[in-house]
This record gives sequence, structure tokens and C-alpha cells, in this order.
Amino acid sequence: MPKEKEAVDGRRARTERSKQEIIEATLSLMEEGVLIPTAQQISDRAGVNIRSFFRHYDDMETLFATIDEHIRGSTEALFLGGDRDGSVEERILHAVEQRANGYEERSNMILSTAAQLWRSKTLRQNYARYQRGLRKDLSDWLPELEQLTRGQREAVDAIASFEMWHRLRYHQGLDRTMAVDVMVDVLHAVIRDKTGRQ
Repeated sequence: MPKEKEAVDGRRARTERSKQEIIEATLSLMEEGVLIPTAQQISDRAGVNIRSFFRHYDDMETLFATIDEHIRGSTEALFLGGDRDGSVEERILHAVEQRANGYEERSNMILSTAAQLWRSKTLRQNYARYQRGLRKDLSDWLPELEQLTRGQREAVDAIASFEMWHRLRYHQGLDRTMAVDVMVDVLHAVIRDKTGRQ
């Protein structure tokens, strides 16, 4: 292999390593509770200088878009699995447990996204896409939702949301089991009220 090509390949490999280290640094900071990490914090954690950061990513929007591509599959997989058979009561429980798994796993990531929605078009678009996906996924779990009024359906989505989960877990101090029980009970009450299922 010509030395020139070796040098180009080496630079390309170093660039890809640095870009990956920046992604991993951003994710680790968010997971640790640094909900709005700065470019300098990310650079320091990644072990690259700030000029290298902006050479690889033009701005934070570019970084957010790249991170979403990087984690989208694994994030969606946290919510899309689970046993979808059984009675409506069983499916409500399974749906809430599946969401609880995803919410617990991605809690700080979701909080970080929410904290930065005001300043990032990319995050707003990504957040809206995930919300649409969660809404559709709940309909897959519970076809009975088609029988609800618009207001009742909106209530169901609010009850099953991360915001509700976070309130129960963080603000009200419930453990995971109790938070699941609360969400299941309220969802069951709303669906039963409309469908007449006991």
C-alpha cells in the first residue's frame, strides 16, 4: 500500500474514532445527569480539543442529529417488544411494564432532550417523532383505544407518558412497582369507562 494512502486511511480512522468518542462522551454526560452538556464539557470528556469538536461537528444541531441516528434503533427496541397477547388488563400491564423499562433506561436522555427543546429544531423534530411512535405503539398494544373519544385518548397518552412516569418516580417518590400499578389502574379505569370492560 502506498504511504500516501496509508496516511489518508490513518487520518480517516482517527477522525472516525474522534467522532465516536464525542458521541460517547455526550451520551455519558447525559446519562450522568448533565442535561445540557456544553461543547467544552463534551470535548474534555472525549479527550479532544474544542477546535477538533467543531471540525467534526459544525454545531450542536449536527451532533444531536448524529446521536439520534446512533441510538434510534436501540431506543425504539426498548419500547417495541413485549408480550402483546392476553386480556385487555394483561395487555395494559405489559404495555406499562414495557414503557417503564424504556423510561428507566433512557430517563436522563429524555430529560436532557426536554431541557433543550427550546433551542434545538433537531431535538424538537426527533422528540415529536418519538411521541408519534409511542402513540402508535400504544394503539398496537390496545386496539380498544379506537373506541375512546378524542379527549379520552389524549388522557390515555398523557397517563402513559414519560412525564407521568417521571412525576410518579421522582416528584412523588414511588418505587417502580408502585408507579407501574398507578399507571395501570388509571389506564384501566379510563378504558373500562368507555368500553364497558371489567
